[in-house]
Amino acid sequence: MALPTTSTAAAAGRRHCHRLLALPMLLLVPSCLVLLAEASRIPTTLDGPFPPATRAFDRALRRGSDDVPLTDPRLAPRAQPPAPEQIALAASADADSLWVSWVTGRAQVGSNLTPLDPAAVHSEVWYGECSATAAGNAAYSYPYVATGSSEVYSQLYPYTGLLNYTSGAIHHVRLRGLRPATRYYYRCGDSSLPGGLSDERSFTTLPAAGAGSYPRRIAVVGDLGLTGNSTATVDHLAQNDPSLVLMVGDMTYANQYLSTGGKGVPCFSCSFPNAPIRESYQPRWDGWGRFMEPITSKIPLMVIEGNHEIEPQGHGGEVTFASYLARFAVPSKESGSNTKFYYSFNAGGIHFIMLGAYVDYNHTGAQYSWLEKDLQRVDRRVTPWVVAAWHPPWYNSYSSHYQEFECMRQEMEDLLYRHRVDIVFSGHMTLGNAPHQVITILKLVGFAI
Repeated sequence: MALPTTSTAAAAGRRHCHRLLALPMLLLVPSCLVLLAEASRIPTTLDGPFPPATRAFDRALRRGSDDVPLTDPRLAPRAQPPAPEQIALAASADADSLWVSWVTGRAQVGSNLTPLDPAAVHSEVWYGECSATAAGNAAYSYPYVATGSSEVYSQLYPYTGLLNYTSGAIHHVRLRGLRPATRYYYRCGDSSLPGGLSDERSFTTLPAAGAGSYPRRIAVVGDLGLTGNSTATVDHLAQNDPSLVLMVGDMTYANQYLSTGGKGVPCFSCSFPNAPIRESYQPRWDGWGRFMEPITSKIPLMVIEGNHEIEPQGHGGEVTFASYLARFAVPSKESGSNTKFYYSFNAGGIHFIMLGAYVDYNHTGAQYSWLEKDLQRVDRRVTPWVVAAWHPPWYNSYSSHYQEFECMRQEMEDLLYRHRVDIVFSGHMTLGNAPHQVITILKLVGFAI
């Protein structure tokens, strides 16, 4: 959205309200304008609460809750090894850096599996500010190349009748020294192998941190899954062409399936009361990566874990979150965190904080200590907005999840209030239809502080 420029305080306030429209923060707009007219200043959340401005759900987006099968062209493999697939971008802590992730090789499902060697295919990203495929650039070669690491994860079930899974090689490369708000063209893969590089893709870096610098549009999605409704949500997301996507947990619902596949169920424990462990069908993750690739290969996707990413495995479920931890690159180290379960990053004048609800959040724990330090480092002259996200909301009236995370609220809420966090996004509230319900993008699902 193009924003007008003016030097008056009232117009500056209007610009701030327009930025609210550019963000998925629609609840504050009408009263914000009234307050500006009365006080000629930019209101804060302390001036609220503001009456909500809502928009009726477009029922044309509802396409049904049936599973999208893995044979669907949007989910089926499109690239032949060693070519990359499931290409995804993620922002780093600041706009001068960005992560590129992808998968090579084929995942395996069975009883006795031999994992792929992740080092057999190199992790490279070739990139520059000019397209190598544009007319007249036949002799152009990308001036920059970055290398990274790769890994393979497994989902193992030591129980009779359950099938194991081992992934393709998952690659993560961090690009550094980028110019903010600049379009780059890239190919990823292994240049030493025939057919080892992807087709050319492009992305635009986020704007640099600054009070007058904001992403054009941000999408917020939660509890997505892989159903007919999911396809409507992703189509709607693509049509809105955001600069950044926040995914507030529960990506694939792979744990609503038996390890042998079949059809997902609304309640795993209800449908399979005698299952020795909460199973999952990990190929749904690969299908989800292909399903999202047209968006994630050009727009940064910032994720945080939900309860459906726990995915216990091994004897007694002692190993959890294997897929989440392996598949996604997030700026944990760049933001001073030592784990992918919580981290932060800047997107223009917004500081985003992604919190983990399924790891320790007590006052004496590592996450609380990190959050306190992260909030203390925020400079509101550089990032006037502070936005937090985690999967389960602290406030809701739905009986199945009522006060489910009251302990997390009691531990952390005061800290967020003291540092005047502006907006919170959450998901989780899917009214009993977890694998078949989608929280539409640009919808505020949580509460504002």
